[in-house]
Amino acid sequence: MVYVFIADGFEEAEALIPVDVIRRAELEVVTVGIGSCIIKGSHGIRIMTDTDDAQIAMDDSVDMIVLPGGMPGTLNLEKNSTVQSAIDYCIENNKLIGAICAAPSILGRRNLLEGKKATCFPGFEQFLLGAEYTDESVVRDGNIITAKGAGVATQFALKLVEALTNNKARADRLAQALQCE
Repeated sequence: MVYVFIADGFEEAEALIPVDVIRRAELEVVTVGIGSCIIKGSHGIRIMTDTDDAQIAMDDSVDMIVLPGGMPGTLNLEKNSTVQSAIDYCIENNKLIGAICAAPSILGRRNLLEGKKATCFPGFEQFLLGAEYTDESVVRDGNIITAKGAGVATQFALKLVEALTNNKARADRLAQALQCE
């Protein structure tokens, strides 16, 4: 299962495209609202999440967490104790973490990118403490997948599917079905 954490001020495309693509891959994904199930995006779009942060449990059923960017969404994710605990759980249990746009800064400020290749939205490189910054659109280094921003949300989502299934061919078939090639 994948938890996609969504906080007020999130970048809509960076949250919803991964949810859509992961569901198209027939994998379980749960949207988690921070503080509520009704969350307002950075462009004024309101969504209703599947659950809220008070209702989730980090256990063996969780394979990945996803942190969308956007402002102030990234800051709202970073200050949330449930999100921080989920990051801890993933690191301690060798689970996958996806972060896009400004959200890789959450990992960087915790020194979780030390010695890893990573990317982010331009201007947030300074927060990728210890990372080897790369200008690539989407980067996977170990169990951490980072991406630049909304324009590469589909590429990011496909990389998440590839990581979750350990099957590049499956992700490639999904990319073809989505007309990404």
